[in-house]
Amino acid sequence: MEPKIICLEIPMAFGQTLNTVHPVLLLDEENRILVDCGFSGCLSLLEEQLKKHGVTPEEITGLVLTHHDHDHMGAAAALKRRNPGIRICASPAETPWISGRETPLRLRQACELQKHLSGPQREFGEAFCAMLRRVEPVHVDCQLEDRTWFNWCGGCQVLYTPGHTQGYISLYLEKQDVVITGDAMALENGVPAVASPQFAQDPGQAGQSLQALLDLRARLYCCYHGGTYCPEAAAEAGGCPE
Repeated sequence: MEPKIICLEIPMAFGQTLNTVHPVLLLDEENRILVDCGFSGCLSLLEEQLKKHGVTPEEITGLVLTHHDHDHMGAAAALKRRNPGIRICASPAETPWISGRETPLRLRQACELQKHLSGPQREFGEAFCAMLRRVEPVHVDCQLEDRTWFNWCGGCQVLYTPGHTQGYISLYLEKQDVVITGDAMALENGVPAVASPQFAQDPGQAGQSLQALLDLRARLYCCYHGGTYCPEAAAEAGGCPE
């Protein structure tokens, strides 16, 4: 079986905001690895996407969580119940939040911000906090240190890309020359950008991590928000950043 890197599409709505998120499926002879899994309640949507590529939730061997945010790990506990043998992988810095040992930093941020909001903004904030509280924790089986290497799809290296959160990780599939960025890089109108800089725990560091990923000059980038980005195609179209 030839290795495959598949960018999935899961529609997501919060209030009046519509979005599509892109978990990534890594397939080879031995592995069925999912990178991020979508928001709480989306397991059926995830299952539909997996089945399009001949994979069931029960066949997933590993789930890599780039960080704790609700839209990246919200379905993790449900997936674990469906497939108890799946190995959950995350960075040491994110593990206390993912596993529920500590109150997630994002929830603490949102609750603190509520003190300064009023009217419709406060109502929106309350709904956001409620959504974060609904995210179920899940046990982390495997700690992903910077430069950890796996044999997935011919070779996969963990890259620490902090800024959006302090323990953020991305993946670089060396042989395929593909980067799975998560939120370390988003696409805005097809152009690489820092994802939601207003929510970044360290915006300056987030910018540095984005540049570090671009400096890899990979053939393809799989972005959780925005889908796939090919620098060569963007350059030909006149949209390649400096």
